[in-house]
Amino acid sequence: MADTMKVDKDGEQNIDEGLYSRQLYVLGHEAMRRMAKSNVLVVGVKGLGVEIAKNIALAGVKAMAIYDPAPVEIADLSAQFFLRKEEIGRPRAEVTQPRLAELNAYVPVSVHTENPFENPESLSKYQVVVLTETSLDNQLQINKFCRANGIYFVSADVRGLFGNVFCDFGDEFSVADATGENPVSGIISDISEDGLVTALDETRHGLEDGDHVTFSEVEGMEKINDGTPRKVEVKGPYTFSIGSVEGLGKYSRGGLFQQVKMPKIINFKSLEEQLRKPEFLISDFAKWDRPVQLHIGFQALSKFASNNGGKLPRPMNDQDAKAVLQLAGEIAKTIEEGAPEELDEKLLTELSYQAQGYLSPMAAFFGGLTAQQVLKALSGKFTPVVQFMYFDSLESLPSSTSRTEETCAPTGSRYDAQIAVFGKDFQDKIGNTKEFLVGAGAIGCEMLKNWALMGLATGPNGSIHVTDMDSIERSNLNRQFLFRAPDVGKLKSECAAAAAAVMNPELEGKVTSLRDRVGEDTEDIFNEDFWEALDGVTNALDNVEARVYVDRRCVFFRKPLLESGTLGTKGNTQVVLPNLSESYSSSQDPPEKSFPMCTVKSFPNKIEHTIAWGREIFDSSFVNPAQSVNLYLSQPNFIESTLKQSGNQKEILETIRDYLVAAKPLKFEESIEWARLKFEKLFNNDIQQLVHVFPKDSVTSSGTPFWSGPKRAPDPLAFDLENKEHRDFIVAAANLHAFIYGLKGSTDLGLYRKVLDAMMIPDFKPQSGVKIQANDSDPDPNANTGFADQDELKEIAESLPAPATLAGYRLTPVEFEKDDDTNHHIALITAASNLRAMNYGISPADRHQTKLIAGKIIPAIATTTALVTGIVCLELYKLIDGKNKLEDYRNGFINLALPFFGFSEPIASPKGKYNDTEVDKLWDRFEFGHNVTLRELIDEFEGKGLEVTMLSHGNALLYASFFPPAKLKDRYPLKMTELIEVVSKKPVPAGRRNMIFEICADDKSGEDVEVPFVCVKTKDA
Repeated sequence: MADTMKVDKDGEQNIDEGLYSRQLYVLGHEAMRRMAKSNVLVVGVKGLGVEIAKNIALAGVKAMAIYDPAPVEIADLSAQFFLRKEEIGRPRAEVTQPRLAELNAYVPVSVHTENPFENPESLSKYQVVVLTETSLDNQLQINKFCRANGIYFVSADVRGLFGNVFCDFGDEFSVADATGENPVSGIISDISEDGLVTALDETRHGLEDGDHVTFSEVEGMEKINDGTPRKVEVKGPYTFSIGSVEGLGKYSRGGLFQQVKMPKIINFKSLEEQLRKPEFLISDFAKWDRPVQLHIGFQALSKFASNNGGKLPRPMNDQDAKAVLQLAGEIAKTIEEGAPEELDEKLLTELSYQAQGYLSPMAAFFGGLTAQQVLKALSGKFTPVVQFMYFDSLESLPSSTSRTEETCAPTGSRYDAQIAVFGKDFQDKIGNTKEFLVGAGAIGCEMLKNWALMGLATGPNGSIHVTDMDSIERSNLNRQFLFRAPDVGKLKSECAAAAAAVMNPELEGKVTSLRDRVGEDTEDIFNEDFWEALDGVTNALDNVEARVYVDRRCVFFRKPLLESGTLGTKGNTQVVLPNLSESYSSSQDPPEKSFPMCTVKSFPNKIEHTIAWGREIFDSSFVNPAQSVNLYLSQPNFIESTLKQSGNQKEILETIRDYLVAAKPLKFEESIEWARLKFEKLFNNDIQQLVHVFPKDSVTSSGTPFWSGPKRAPDPLAFDLENKEHRDFIVAAANLHAFIYGLKGSTDLGLYRKVLDAMMIPDFKPQSGVKIQANDSDPDPNANTGFADQDELKEIAESLPAPATLAGYRLTPVEFEKDDDTNHHIALITAASNLRAMNYGISPADRHQTKLIAGKIIPAIATTTALVTGIVCLELYKLIDGKNKLEDYRNGFINLALPFFGFSEPIASPKGKYNDTEVDKLWDRFEFGHNVTLRELIDEFEGKGLEVTMLSHGNALLYASFFPPAKLKDRYPLKMTELIEVVSKKPVPAGRRNMIFEICADDKSGEDVEVPFVCVKTKDA
């Protein structure tokens, strides 16, 4: 086994970014390096333990060991995804170890053979010890040893719909980055004599009290630029104070502030002390009083097991529950701080009833949460749980089936641990569910794993459909845990479905895998019969467009939808309930942040601007020109249609001429020359021209310096092949230019040196009369808003070689691919961005940061994914049960970095009214059970006191009150499907049973009415 790190020729440790790329954007290189030096032990590998171990292995530690000599039992299969029925009786750790080891080739997994409770010294080689399925007495013993030997300690347990986690990272644990958020920065407009800092142009600074900042480029107060972190006191959204600035000079102009992450020290207490004086992280603020109750209850369960040979209370057994309550009463007296006035007997009785239960979603929730605490301990990244956290999902208990001691008793089934919580009848309902999973990536894999363990769709009437059009990439392996290295290149949906069936053979033949995108173009595949047969839909998507489409189909067919998503350590879940809640499309995320073109083109002041510019250079040099050339060569009327356009006709034709004639290389050396001239234009000539138009000493009409505030005066660069950034740009640009023309590239520096030494670079003299847009609010003086001179365009067109003389000749546009480190794509953008940053005195970014921004990569980590899917499946239990009240469900938002958990009821769907009739604006619709005529439809609305003023289907306007009577006379007798075909001149798709119409209408008082859409059954109904 290899380490997570590769060691380069200089002895530096390098992370395998191809595997860990998405996780690196969450944790960072330093945190990953710390993790890669650490050994972890996980004690107990039932459902929770294996979830924790799985997430740690995927994250990439140096090595991991597991300890669990107990034999596999049939009930383990309810939550332990690496166990098989034929392995019952074999030691859990022994069976689990080889399958854990398959997850990450960089993380060796071994079986810890010594009993840690008999020989705690055997734990000395580990940096973190995680205990699950461990008695409280043993937890106290191991915690004492860990504290004495500087070993981080974590314990966790799940009992049915209840669970907890405890952390002890010792005295003075240092958190290097408490939140994981990117440090904020900004431009300064003023620093007063009393230390009040004002951000430029009322730009929100984004700081909080207690943050620290450093300053740079401040004129008049040069001493403040010494890099000393200064504590912030926020005075308003645009101002903050740094205290006394005496002796630092008087502010003149300019300056930047940069937030600095300062270490946060946390003093953890021992488990023994925390049992008496517990500190709680609240997981659900609607249940703020439960943590101390469950704190007592879990201790009572452990004491009960100690008194009964290690056996937990029997499911739904009142005698055992009374014994637990009695023990809880005794334990409550030992709580020294925050003890409850009285015990919640109903809650603790339920805890006893479920003690032998083991649910995959709860294991997923606490497996993700606990593994993240381990990573926090090793890396110092993010704030750990201090020190207990309890969570329950009692709302998931079924109300449609009975729970008795008899119905929850073991049956010899792989679902016995789930039956212990829900009963046999509810297990049958789970098995006969028909669910549609849209997406088989990170969330999709976790979802299928949970469903397999839950027994979803394993009954005679159950089914799962899963679709995903993507194939498996290497970067997927770090978090999409159903896939292994040999699966790279294969279809995600097929591999995920096959892996789920291995976990639970009862799924064999119950999962249908598809490779089709769910959208308007596949409605013949995902047709009305398909949607109507479903019980529910679960999204596991990574883009808004697909989410919106699936959401709208669920609204139309009135199917519940489970929606979720992750972004690094953040996750959210949403339940869409027919006739009750709003849908996913009812609210919108803020638009993606973009930068003004003027700023990107001429006046960048931060690295994000230069990266956006570098991506534009990539497209305008290696993508768009080749596409334009190919259009010219393949479309006979291309020149004619271009001449008829307004805008950038001249630019298009000149680009074609350049790439087809002037810049067309016959050998790779000519691509090197092209790259060198490109460098000269972008980083020298263009900068000289800009400073010529706006000299460094120029002032605005108000008399203020032009180069001030956000505008940074640039300097041209003199090419130097020995400069890495200069060299990287030439190599990447030359290879990409050669690729377009089908030439073989090279990275031989000797060849570059030979070509460049022989080149003569023409001198550049800035031109007068060139206009450059000075501010984003000003019109672009070079904008192509009209037609260019036709004679000039024809002259350029006539200079082009005739397409007939280049029959079959095509250029190859570069298709941007961010995850291939050998294709020069990210290398080009990184070099271009950093050279641009050098022009403007901006701190450069490494390839890793550039790749994140230019590639619009969504940071991801396995722990968040596991936790979020656990929450989703807890809501799925409720949907299967048929709960029909909003207060029964929870939408969730979590941030594992803080850590923060927020749960709330779904928002009710919007309501409206027309005349005296109430209506649900989202879920209600006017339905016609047969293919009515236009006249019949309008008459039906008139009978409801509504006057139809407009009726449309898609882009086809079928009826409007202002249409001439003659036109309406012809349309009134037509069936609605006939009317659609006449107006749109397109046939209604075969097999379409429902047609949707948008309608505008007035009520009796003449007011506009917000009427839900109209659904008409077609002739095929």
